[in-house]
Amino acid sequence: MENIGRKIPDRLNVVYGDVTLGVKGEAEGKAFHYIFSYAAGGPASFCIDGREWLYRAPRPVFWRAVTDNDRGCGFALASGIWLAADMFIRCMGISVAVDGKEIPLPCAPANNIYTGTETAHSVQIVYTYETITNPSARVTVAYRTEASGEITVDARYFGQKGLPELPVFGMRFVMPTCAERFVYEGLSGETYPDRKAGGVEGIHEVAGLPVTPYLVPQDCGMHVDSHWLEVWRSTGLDNSRRGKEAKALRFEMDKLAFSCLPYTAEELENATHQEELPPPRRTVVCIYGAVRGVGGIDSWGTDVEEAYHVDAGEDICCSFRIVPCAS
Repeated sequence: MENIGRKIPDRLNVVYGDVTLGVKGEAEGKAFHYIFSYAAGGPASFCIDGREWLYRAPRPVFWRAVTDNDRGCGFALASGIWLAADMFIRCMGISVAVDGKEIPLPCAPANNIYTGTETAHSVQIVYTYETITNPSARVTVAYRTEASGEITVDARYFGQKGLPELPVFGMRFVMPTCAERFVYEGLSGETYPDRKAGGVEGIHEVAGLPVTPYLVPQDCGMHVDSHWLEVWRSTGLDNSRRGKEAKALRFEMDKLAFSCLPYTAEELENATHQEELPPPRRTVVCIYGAVRGVGGIDSWGTDVEEAYHVDAGEDICCSFRIVPCAS
């Protein structure tokens, strides 16, 4: 009975641009517009209810900033190639499927067959990447958008023998401004695969984007075994929304790890002291399908226990949903 008189969205408007694929619609009274770029090799815009959630195209993430224990056991020297892979990656191919059926890539001039009035129940675009490692590894990232505005992200790393162990694998989303807070369901505090016994299951709220004040900046803010994350922002790049009500973007996951910080791993890596970190300007959300442990048995050479290594020769999947919040 509660749905009487309420429009249930069942179709997306699809816009086949020269160098982009656009999808738009409205759900729960909120308009959404998503742009997937061919030239940028990833999504260029996630705009929901007038608020932009992307600063740059999301990318696969392979690196977490080196910890004291990583330095002690020589991990950074053995696996440093993944830092370069995290910073530079090639998009080798793009495919598009509409309502489950793959179509020829609709870029110019092939897109001239479309009228601008096309609709669909779902649209999926898949980006295929190649790492700059030697040997190279392949990664695919699929974004499937439904009429509700929800996006299912499926990132897959295809294992390559001969590569050093991975620090992490997942997806990185950089948002245009700093978040005021984030809320998540999972274990309390900062947790890692081998450092989570003290975490308490529940719903936790974190004010701001705290960075653990280590003498030398390093990886921090990891939350493993998480079920969902909401990132709350009120500002935009042009400050037109300053003082406006904060809105959230929600990531739903099945016991994956995440971090929500004002810096990328490279920015943390580049600072040798806390005061060398740049002023916080962005929100960097990483969703991880695999995370190497941090060890901590000692900081003078003992490696992470075997169960907490990430083998680059094995396939890794990282799947989750991006959901416009109703509130």
